Amino acid sequence: MVLPFFPFIIFVLVVIGLALQRNMAKRVDRLEKEVKALQARITGMTLAAPLTEAAGQAARIEPIAESPATDEKQAMPPQEMLAEPQVAAMASDAETPVIQETVASAADATPAPPVVAAAPQPEERESLESWLGARWAVWVGGVALAFGGLFLVKYTIEAGLLGPAARLSLAMLFGLVLMAGGELIRRRAMPDLSDRFGNAMIPGALTAAGSVTLMGAVWAFYAVYGFIGPTPAFLALALVSFATIALSLLHGQALAGLGLLASLVTPALVSTENPSANALFGFLALVWLAVNAASRFRQWTVVPTLANVGLGLWSVAYLAGSARDASMVQPTLTLLVMLAGTAFYWPGRYAGLIGPEKAGISAILGRMPLQTTLSVSLVTVFFALAMLGSEPKGAFDLLACASVLLAALAAFGALRAYAVWPAILAAVGAVLGMAVIAANALDTVATLLDGQPITTTTAPVEPHVWVYLLLAAVFPACGFAFLARFRKSEPDFSKIWALLMPVVPVAIATISFFNFGNLTRDWTHGFYGVALGLALLAGAEWLFRRSDEAEEGRIDWPANLLVAGSFAGFTLALHTLTNGIVTTIALSLLGFLYVLAMRIRAWPSLPWMMAAATMIVFGRIAWEPTIIGANSLGTMPFFNALLPGYGIPTLLAIASAWMLRNSDDLRIRNIMQALASLSALITISVLVRHAMNGGTLETTVPTLGEQSIYTLITVGFSGILMMLDLKSPSPVFRYGSMIAGVLATANVLLLHLIGLNPYFTGEGTGPWPFFNLLLLGYLMPALAYAFVAYLARERRPMPYVLMLAISGGVLGFAWATLSVRRFWQGENIADWKGFLASETYTYSVVWLLIGIVLLVLGSRFNQRSLRLASAALVLVAVLKVFLIDMSNLEGILRALSFMGLGAVLIGIGLFYQRILMKKDGNKRPVDSASAPEGTIS
Repeated sequence: MVLPFFPFIIFVLVVIGLALQRNMAKRVDRLEKEVKALQARITGMTLAAPLTEAAGQAARIEPIAESPATDEKQAMPPQEMLAEPQVAAMASDAETPVIQETVASAADATPAPPVVAAAPQPEERESLESWLGARWAVWVGGVALAFGGLFLVKYTIEAGLLGPAARLSLAMLFGLVLMAGGELIRRRAMPDLSDRFGNAMIPGALTAAGSVTLMGAVWAFYAVYGFIGPTPAFLALALVSFATIALSLLHGQALAGLGLLASLVTPALVSTENPSANALFGFLALVWLAVNAASRFRQWTVVPTLANVGLGLWSVAYLAGSARDASMVQPTLTLLVMLAGTAFYWPGRYAGLIGPEKAGISAILGRMPLQTTLSVSLVTVFFALAMLGSEPKGAFDLLACASVLLAALAAFGALRAYAVWPAILAAVGAVLGMAVIAANALDTVATLLDGQPITTTTAPVEPHVWVYLLLAAVFPACGFAFLARFRKSEPDFSKIWALLMPVVPVAIATISFFNFGNLTRDWTHGFYGVALGLALLAGAEWLFRRSDEAEEGRIDWPANLLVAGSFAGFTLALHTLTNGIVTTIALSLLGFLYVLAMRIRAWPSLPWMMAAATMIVFGRIAWEPTIIGANSLGTMPFFNALLPGYGIPTLLAIASAWMLRNSDDLRIRNIMQALASLSALITISVLVRHAMNGGTLETTVPTLGEQSIYTLITVGFSGILMMLDLKSPSPVFRYGSMIAGVLATANVLLLHLIGLNPYFTGEGTGPWPFFNLLLLGYLMPALAYAFVAYLARERRPMPYVLMLAISGGVLGFAWATLSVRRFWQGENIADWKGFLASETYTYSVVWLLIGIVLLVLGSRFNQRSLRLASAALVLVAVLKVFLIDMSNLEGILRALSFMGLGAVLIGIGLFYQRILMKKDGNKRPVDSASAPEGTIS
């Protein structure tokens, strides 16, 4: 039952082998054409030199008078000028001796002119006849020969002509004849076949057909008739495969691919009752070494890539088909052989010499041999992740094997300058692999986000923790090794390693801490973070000391990245050894220490660590605004845990911004000024929030009093930034002050006047006549706006100044109006109470009085804006009297309203007339009745 499927299997093998041969032959053809072009160019150079020299000497001995023909010759390109002497030299045999003597006599006296290279000849396109007769026929012929041998065996079986042993022996003899014929043709018939028809070599096709025939015969000996056992069959198939790989040195890479495919299929064709993992992966390792030995000799890259993929597929298949307690040591050792062979044997150190040198990350990612390094990396990472994700999940032996593979891949990335993908994929695989088995970490993070108490273990699971931490420590060690060898020759790759050195250890240690650590205080992970930070800091010192003086003024990215990495390691240690308010304050102190270190070392990255620390503090505050937990936060206003928790980081940020005020790096100076200002604003706002809400920081809608304090803080913050900008000009202070003013104005329009207005909400204003909610919510912000607008004159854009002034005026108008309503309605001024007649009349009186006061002040201080505000307010009063008072007031109040309005308007008119008279020099205007004759009134 097995026999009918055997030809199909052989057919697939032949087709794959020939396809590989055709693909690789195209590449060989291209290389051969380039070699021929170089040969033609060299030949042209050797011919052009003496001819050019002879032409020059003849021209000197026998000058020719100037003529149009001479001008044309001078205008010719170098190639045409070279061709003309050649024709002249061959035109007359009688003149040849004279020219030779003349050239010979002048050669010793004058130097030869420069050599002109001949232009490469255009490539001729292969004809259809050549393609069909010389190439296609070879491909089909090889397949036909392979099928011929198989069908011959099948025919003898069906016809019963010979016995099984004789039939199979003839088949093997036929295969040997094919291989011998291929070798005979290669040696004696048409020696230039491989040069002209490299992708359709007859010897290679015959050898491939013979190899397939031999393998078919051996497999029939074992599987169909049982003449030999599994061990002899395995050895025979392996012998044929290795022989095919050896012959590929003579017949090309396609034959090597066929031998590789046969070798990978051999273990699947031969089965035993007691399979041995040692024998299987030992054989696969030998196959890989044989293929790479041939590849190094012929500089192949495709077949080694296929060998890497084959090892990976066998390893995954073994993992999937083995029992849960099966050992993964054998496939791990085989893949280690693959990694070591790729790093040291082929392509080893030779790959860095392939291809032109280019700069940039994109260039080094695409260096040769990309397919080899990428296949090695993907195979290793995929098998490691498969082990870590298999059952039992997180088993220690699987974790150890996966960690060894990932560490070896990282070492490969550090050994070779072209091994970018091994380094990157090793880092990704290590972090992702450790996270795959960290199921407890996800539950822990979810519990922390929900604000629930954490049940911690008393001690970490030691074996797993040490595997995690040892794997994490591999990356800094490999990074230091790479930087020691390739830092100057590979600056872009050095940046990648300098980034991986802190990122991978911190990420893996964090996963280990959440999965196995004691969340209260974990000394193992804490000391690990401290050791990592110190090691990276020492590495930064080492790199900065090795920097050349010529590189001064340029950013040493690897060294600065290690400084940032040391900060990350110390940050990890703080989170594992402390918690709550201690961690928050300690982070700010850590960042401030890096700023103080600028007095010792002038490293550009030191002040940026303070910015990073402040950002991390902001993140912790966003996660837990109370810092120590809502249940532990007291109700004492201001003097509680919020004051040091927010205040100390704020003070340290302000001190850092002050120390960096004269820094040459404008970016860090501006960023620290912005972070310090924002931190101060957040601190004051949170303290006010706590005090105004009875000791809580709930996210409820604030009251008008609380929002008023926020508005005052924002407006005051805008004024402070403006004053700082006047003393020490900075774009942060300039634009920050205007942003704060705009935010405060938005609060006024949306909250003070509409959303939180006691007239709409019904909130009580308090029992005191003047010192009440209206004072805090409207009058004090109005005065603050007026003061900031006064400071902003001629210092900020006019639209911004007008915005502040109008906001202050609107708030003052609202305070006066709502105060009138409170006077007549009491503490509650809600709109459902309606309006009293006396209340309506009082509005007109108050508005007119305010208008008069603004008019007097505007005249006194010569402020046109105050006079315009007075005019606008009087206009509002006029409209109210004519539109509202006329219809709502009755009796004496209606009369008094109009009388008062008229008196005020007349008084305003008189006031303006007096002002105009003063401006005109007290000149009385002349009317038409008293004008003297001859004048025009």
